[in-house]
Amino acid sequence: MTLTVIPVTGIGEIAPGDDLAAIVLDAAIRSGITLLDGDVVVVTHKVVSKAEGRMVAAPTDEDYRAVALAEATEVLRRRGSMIIAVTRHGFVCANAGVDRSNVPGDAVVLLPVDPDRSAHTLRVRWERATGARLAVVISDTFGRPWRRGLTDVAIGVSGIDPILDLKGALDATGRVLEVTEIAVVDEIAAAADLVMGKAGGIPVAVVRGLEWVCGDGRAVDLVRPAAEDFFR
Repeated sequence: MTLTVIPVTGIGEIAPGDDLAAIVLDAAIRSGITLLDGDVVVVTHKVVSKAEGRMVAAPTDEDYRAVALAEATEVLRRRGSMIIAVTRHGFVCANAGVDRSNVPGDAVVLLPVDPDRSAHTLRVRWERATGARLAVVISDTFGRPWRRGLTDVAIGVSGIDPILDLKGALDATGRVLEVTEIAVVDEIAAAADLVMGKAGGIPVAVVRGLEWVCGDGRAVDLVRPAAEDFFR
């Protein structure tokens, strides 16, 4: 299997109310990209949030902290001006996902209200326009406990099973796998970020050549239930 990750360039700045699905499809066409059966389109949450109007003014650090607290349902840790919080979606992340990087003026960007619904809306639009069978992943950048550095993960999905459950399968030595679950959509998000970057102004990429399972799963299915959390 050969995996190809294709950046979609020329999208430009997204503003509240913009037709993101049409803008991305037009940019793909101008970039010479034709969406094909089996493609996974990865979209950074920031352009989704901007198009959906999920932006508020926060000109000072104090305002930024106040917005983050308002977006959190629970604060797990604090260090200086940063909080590790649980969002309304159940995600655990820095400052409840409130972001002020790559945002013009004094605004900050919030997470989409329902990233899975946003992913579904984009997928339906693109499938109708192209006739291709697609999956859509909305990504965001998270830190990870016990690991330095950031990586992109999926916060919204449509058309794809987010987890590949290998429990009961045999490993290469014939042992039965008892707990192995692969976060496929997180791996897709991280792969796409390799061509999008954090400062390149490329918010969309197409992951091609991956074998994935169609499904109605949601990104929130990746959230570990509190009863299974050894550390919280």
